[in-house]
Amino acid sequence: MKVRAFSDLQAMQTALRVQVRAAQEAAVAQALAHEQARRERHLFEFTVGEVSPIKDAGRAPHASAQVEPRPKQRDSDNATVMSSALSDDFDVTSLLETDEALSYRRNGIGDDVLRKLRGGYWSLQGQVDLHGLRSDQAREALSVFLRKAVMNDWRCVRVIHGKGLGSPGKTPVLKLKAQRWLVQKKEVLAFVQARGCDGGAGALMVLLQSA
Repeated sequence: MKVRAFSDLQAMQTALRVQVRAAQEAAVAQALAHEQARRERHLFEFTVGEVSPIKDAGRAPHASAQVEPRPKQRDSDNATVMSSALSDDFDVTSLLETDEALSYRRNGIGDDVLRKLRGGYWSLQGQVDLHGLRSDQAREALSVFLRKAVMNDWRCVRVIHGKGLGSPGKTPVLKLKAQRWLVQKKEVLAFVQARGCDGGAGALMVLLQSA
């Protein structure tokens, strides 16, 4: 019994020494890791020398507003191309119907389309008001509007050009120019003078091809 008790005591002592050694190794490893972390935090200071931290002034960082980028140059280029494609010198008289309102329909478009357009068969989906604008302003406004109409897949739109009562000689200058510009656009299938309730002689109802 004494031999066995002595053997058990030796085993316990051995186990204790293993535990002590393991604890010491863990402590050393922890100290090394702590020192490594400290050196990494102060790497800049160890490299350039002693530094003094900047005092906290208590200011809150200001988050700058995020502005979504807009392709202004591309939009400008597109508008320029569309505007330059509309000529004031285009002879429109040969393309207009010889009716009272001088309506227009592209080749292949039947008379029934003009009748439906006059009668309000298609719902009005958008309009542009050129009344009071200079010629160059009106041309650009019409170009931008037609581009928007095509992007939105609008079929029927109204172009308000005014009756020309304020023009010299009371001549509807913009009316003729609007007709010239419209017949040059491939997306324009037809147009007629608007009904009285839609603007009469001061506006055109325009039918655009669908996408």
